[in-house]
Amino acid sequence: MDARPFPTDLATRIAALPWSDLAAELDAHGCARIPGLLDAETCAAVAAGYDDEALFRSRVVMARHGFGRGEYRYFAYPLPGLVAALRAAFWPPLAEIANRWNATLGLEARYPAAHADFLARCQAAGQTRPTPLLLRYGPGDYNCLHQDLYGEHVFPLQVAILLSEPGRDFEGGEFVLTEQRPRMQSRAEVVPLRQGDAVIFPVRDRPVLGTRGPYRVTLRHGVSRLRAGSRHTLGVIFHDAA
Repeated sequence: MDARPFPTDLATRIAALPWSDLAAELDAHGCARIPGLLDAETCAAVAAGYDDEALFRSRVVMARHGFGRGEYRYFAYPLPGLVAALRAAFWPPLAEIANRWNATLGLEARYPAAHADFLARCQAAGQTRPTPLLLRYGPGDYNCLHQDLYGEHVFPLQVAILLSEPGRDFEGGEFVLTEQRPRMQSRAEVVPLRQGDAVIFPVRDRPVLGTRGPYRVTLRHGVSRLRAGSRHTLGVIFHDAA
């Protein structure tokens, strides 16, 4: 996977994204899409790494655990350069949003300016296993609605990047979010993604401003049934696992 250099301007491009607009999208809808974050060549190189055993610490076949159908692999440390770069570049603006959300909800937890300092916090609590992952789906595969919680320390935002092209590589397989507000029915959000697009979304919950002030809503995410082809996704999670 690292045989091909990742885009050298990636950190600069992520820092230059319209973060006020992305934060507003997260506040309003619980997700924010970033078109064309990775180019097609980079996406293909990352997806091709799925069968490189040396890159990963474990493989999960979803059907064995009732998670759905399909499979995914957790990267091992040291992370591939692209994955490590994405984690580091996304952290500062996402930590700012996460700190604002926690303040809004009256939560004490705050996230440091450097991702390495947050990982040290995870490691001190026994969360030492990396969580970025690569997912692969084939015909009939799907991912049940879930939350990526791995221990005491949870960073409230994560990023998924679609590595395959809808309509060419696969059919179906839409990214889905559901949001449960207190005493209301669940709301679904389908995020249209093309190859190289990223989506930012909550791991577990987010604040919503109601008539009586802010309150917390619970979110889950998944992938609808793939009708044909093959679909790969890169997941960037910022807390590590116990």
